[in-house]
Parts: sequence; structure tokens; C-alpha cells
Amino acid sequence: MAERPDPVGCREQDLGLFEITHRDGSARIGRLHTKHGVITTPMLLPVINPNLRTIEPREMWESYGIEALITNSYVIWKHEDLRKEALSNGIHSLLDFPGTVVTDSGTFQSYVYGDVEVGPQEIVSFQRDMGVDIGTMLDEFGRPDMTREELEGAVEVTAERSEPALEEAGGDLLLNGPIQGGTHPDLRAHASSLMGDALSGEQGFCVHPIGGIVPLMEQQRYKELFEILLASKASLPPGRPVHLFGCGHPILFPMAIALGVDLFDSAAYAIFARDDRLLTPNGTVKLDNLNEWPFHSNALFGTTPGQLRSMDLDVRSEILARHNLEITQAELARCREAIRTGKIWELAEQRSHSSPYLREAFLWVQEQLDNPDHGPVGDSILRLIASTDPLRGGGEALGEDIEYRPHILHIQALLATRWRVPGSWWDSTTGPPKRVVIIQRASPPWRTTSLRTAIWHLVEEPMSVVLINTPIGLIPFPLEDVSPWCHLTGPGGMWELPSDDGEISELLHDLGLSGTTVVRVNPDEEVEIDHSLERKVREWLDRCSIVDKLSLFCAIHPLDGCKLTDGMRTRKSRTDRIVNVYSGDSHVLSPRLTDGGLSLATEGAHSTNNMNSTPAPRFGSPEPEEEFPGIPRVCIHDDAVPFVGKGRNVMHGYILGADSHLIPGQPCLVVDSGGRLIAHGTPITTHFEMASLRKGVAVRVREGVAN
Repeated sequence: MAERPDPVGCREQDLGLFEITHRDGSARIGRLHTKHGVITTPMLLPVINPNLRTIEPREMWESYGIEALITNSYVIWKHEDLRKEALSNGIHSLLDFPGTVVTDSGTFQSYVYGDVEVGPQEIVSFQRDMGVDIGTMLDEFGRPDMTREELEGAVEVTAERSEPALEEAGGDLLLNGPIQGGTHPDLRAHASSLMGDALSGEQGFCVHPIGGIVPLMEQQRYKELFEILLASKASLPPGRPVHLFGCGHPILFPMAIALGVDLFDSAAYAIFARDDRLLTPNGTVKLDNLNEWPFHSNALFGTTPGQLRSMDLDVRSEILARHNLEITQAELARCREAIRTGKIWELAEQRSHSSPYLREAFLWVQEQLDNPDHGPVGDSILRLIASTDPLRGGGEALGEDIEYRPHILHIQALLATRWRVPGSWWDSTTGPPKRVVIIQRASPPWRTTSLRTAIWHLVEEPMSVVLINTPIGLIPFPLEDVSPWCHLTGPGGMWELPSDDGEISELLHDLGLSGTTVVRVNPDEEVEIDHSLERKVREWLDRCSIVDKLSLFCAIHPLDGCKLTDGMRTRKSRTDRIVNVYSGDSHVLSPRLTDGGLSLATEGAHSTNNMNSTPAPRFGSPEPEEEFPGIPRVCIHDDAVPFVGKGRNVMHGYILGADSHLIPGQPCLVVDSGGRLIAHGTPITTHFEMASLRKGVAVRVREGVAN
């Protein structure tokens, strides 16, 4: 194996900055810039005991792809020889590790032993002087069994120490700002606000670890763990990574990452190995119980459980530690890939069945998604849903938890709030619908299985709303190609319409169709339809499709959508799907064939921007409360206008404001301070993150509109 080269430190101006490259709801892949390289999150910081190295840090770097690790500065400070070497040669030399080194401050030792001998500022200066990349202030550990009053005291003491710690760290040492507060959501949110706002000059904390959670994990109190996480996230700056302090078991990674964790740390890979326990993504396995390996790793290749049991304890522990670290790294890679493909929530669903305690916690999170409360947990849940791209390319398997997946909840919420009954029907009549036609027992693609049925019933009664039954609700026929509805996979019976009239009435109520006569039909492609009428109805359905999608995904009022599509012409593919939409001679937009969404063309961007008469958005300015505020806009600094106008991406740090209804993955406009269109594209981050981040791409520009 070729030797892995040492990392290159970040640029001085990027030190401590965090950027987001991919996201799936609250889950995100990021890059944190340090003096000893740029680390990719979500990631694990393996805990290194400088007195007992089961796996050498250099081997972690070269063989396991570990970009950063964590060790305890208090342990080094207490050991005279280690302290002298660290101060003389630096922490990287002491550990023989070229990557990013993070240190803890002794807070956990105060939890275990009751006290530490070092002062808050002294331990920070020690971390700075031995060349640590990211240090940790000495916070006050808040045990779950402490009284409310004691926990409030721990939060206040930690907050009081924050600014002196930041001042001591100076510009060379990045610093962790831990969040305490026990199991009280409001106290965690308060602590997050205090620590997120702490400054020394312009220097704030780089990372926010959620502290005081080890006792909860030891007792498998995962519901409280995730409640703490959600409450803390509500008040933390969205531009900083979140670290789940002391969490390192792979079983917890998918759910924690789905809720917004960026960093983990643990010595579990070594501790479990010394107890003959093997980590797996689905739990822990005792070596004594194995006859064959039910899983594979490079560390175990070529040996059997019996052979391993016969080995010396130290040799056995080293092999098991390598296996545990390998499995940990593999699960994190699996999570990052799930973020890239929009599958992190499904992975969390799968892992939730591995433990009754984890399943209990997962079901509790589902309850919050279904009915968010009005506290900090509810705030985080609503942000999670709103930041999730509602569309998905590719297939999606039907499962018992599907209705609670954030992107499903998001698209159903958009349908309930933004979809409207057509303002006029295909025969130019107007008025409320006379009936609802529900096509049942039909599987996608519906333009193949059910289009003629829909057209026949519209010819029979033009003032009909045609809906398609799906396992996750009723959808208007013009949205027949929108994923995830059209890409669900499962047994054929899943397309049956519920027989419960009450359930159907509830579904119709969500669409504003209560009290309308309902007709249930099965698909029938053998119906006879006059050709001229068929063509006229099809053109009307095509236009409805574009108007409905503009309403749902771009927040454009249906009346404005009708104006944009007045005199609409289309170009279609060989499979009879719309490829381009023209208004007159101008190409205004293109439906996305992968997920049923829309991509604007430059003329469409100009037209939709002209429909919005409100001032360009600015962070901190109030926004008008409207159901259809128009396609979201991102307002950039004038300095960035020449570059973005030529098609370059919008970068964080050059944004003056962004509309709050902006959805990552869906179209947006880029405007200057006067509201003039500069470009259009797809946002990567939320408007909250755009207000906080200073590094990385904010909007992937599709086209610039420079003159």
C-alpha cells in the first residue's frame, strides 16, 4: 500500500470555517478547515490514550483514512514527561499523527473523579501551546441525575468561562464550546444560545459538542439523547459543526446524522476489543458466542472465531480493535453515501430495528415529525422538514415508516397548502368542481396506465378533478410523474384505495375537496374518445402539470403560473414526456425527467422575477406572510454580481439575504441588492445557513444572465 501523504493545512483566511457540500434534510456532508488539513464530516474522532495506544495514530492515518483524532489534554498535562514532550515538540509529534488533533479538557474526568486539578484558562493555554488544532474549554459537566437548579448552575458556569477561554485561545487555537443542560430541552436550548453567541472580539467557538450524554448512552436512554440533540440544535449557529461528545457506536450514527450531528468521538473501538466484543452496524457481538463470522472485515480475514479466542489477550484485543475501527469507518462512509443519494432517513429506519431502545427513540422522533411541539424540539423538527428536498430520483421502497419520512411529509405539506383546484376547465368553463374522480388499482407510470381513463372522464364531465390513489395519499393527475409518488415499489396490492370512507374524506379535506361527489374508477385504456377532444384535454392537463409544479415547488401563485404558460407550447420526448416548455417563442422551463420537478430557463427566470414586486430579501428584515410569496430569491453583494452573472456559483460570504421559503434542491433566483436578476440555479443550503456560513457554495448556478 502506498504511503498516504501528510495533509496540507488550510489557507489562513479559512481557518475554522465550515462548508456544506451535500445535504439530506438536517444531515449534511461538510468540510472543516484546520491547520493540519480539511476534514470531511460526518466523521469519527477516535480517542487516543497517550499512555495506551491499541492502534498507533500513524497507522490510523495511513491505513484507515482517519483525518482527525481526539486525545485528552488533561491526561497529558498531569503526566510530567508527556507534558514536557508535548510543549517541546508539539502534540502532533507526541502522537506521531499528521492530521487534525482535537483535545478534550478534563471535563469527563471531573465527572468520573469529581474534580480536576487544572484551572479553566490554564488548560486552554496548555492546549494552545502544544499546537492543538481544536481544543476544548473546561466546561461544567451536567449529569442527568442532577437537580434542575444544579444543571442551571452548570450551564451558567460554562457560559461564564466561555469568553475568557476564547480570549486565551486567541487566533491560533480553534475551540469547542460544549452544550450542557441535562435532560431539560429548554435548558439545552438556552445553553446553546449562550454558547453560540459567546465572542472574544470577533472570535467565537468553532464546534459545539453536546456534552453530558455519556450516562444516557450507557443506560441506552436514546429517546432522551435525541431530544437533547434536537433541543440543542434549535439555538446553535447553523454554520458550525455539532459534535455528539462520547458517542461512537455505529448503531447510533444514522439516526444522529439524520438529526444533524457532524462529529462523533469514542474509544469504544478499543474498549470493546479488550472485552472481546465486536462492533457491528446493528449492535455488539461477543466473541465467545461465535462459531463463524456473520460479517467480514480485513482485520478478521483468514482467521476463525476459535483461532482468535486462542490468541494472547493483547494480540486478540489489537485485532478486534482494528475490526471495530474498520466497521466504524465503513458505517460512516455508508451514512455519507446515504446523504448523497437522499437515503439517510431510510438507513436510520433500518438501524432502528436493531435495538428496542433505539426503536423506541425512532418512534418518538416520528411522533415529533407528525405533530411538532411549540418548543425548541419542534423548531428543530420543522427546520428538518423544511430543509429536506421533497423530490427524489429513483425508486423508493414502501415500508411501515414511509409516511413519516421527512421528504414525504414535506411534499404532502406542499400539496395541502399550495395546490389549488383549476381556475378554469378544459372547455373554458369556470366554477367549482362537480365531482372528484379517483383512479384506483393503477400503478405507475400513470401516463401509460391511466391517461386515457383520466381524459375519458374529463370529456364526460369537464368540471372534474382527477386524482390518483397512491399508498401515501391522493395526488392530482397532473402530478403523475412526480417522485416519490411515481417511484414507489412494493406489492401490487399497495395501489388499492382505502375502503374506509372516513379516511378518504380526510384525504379529500386536505386537498380542499370536502363535500364533492366522489367517483371511483379503475384504469381502462380501451375507452373510445374523439381524437380532437382527446388532444384538447391532454394539452389542458399538460398546462395544469406545469402550473401545479410552479405552485408546489416554486411558490408561484396559480394565476401567475397561468400567465407564464399562456399560449404554452411543448417539446416532448419519445416516451411522450414534456422536455421543454415555451411561452410564445421563448423557452421558459424544462420539467426534470428524473424526479418530476422543474428547471428554469433564463426567460422563465426573468418572467418569474418580474412577478415579484417585493424588495430583495435581506437577513433580519421581515418578510410578508403570503401563501405564494413567489420563487425564492438569494440576494448577493454587488462585488459578486460580475462573477455570478457569468455563471459562477454563489459563494457563502457574499450573500445579503435569502427568502425563508427557499428549499435546498429546488429552483431559486439570484438577484442584486436592487432585485435585478443576476442568475438562477439550485440552492445547497438553507436560508439560515446562508446567514451563518462563510465558506463554500451556497447556490449552484444553472445560468448567469449577464448582459
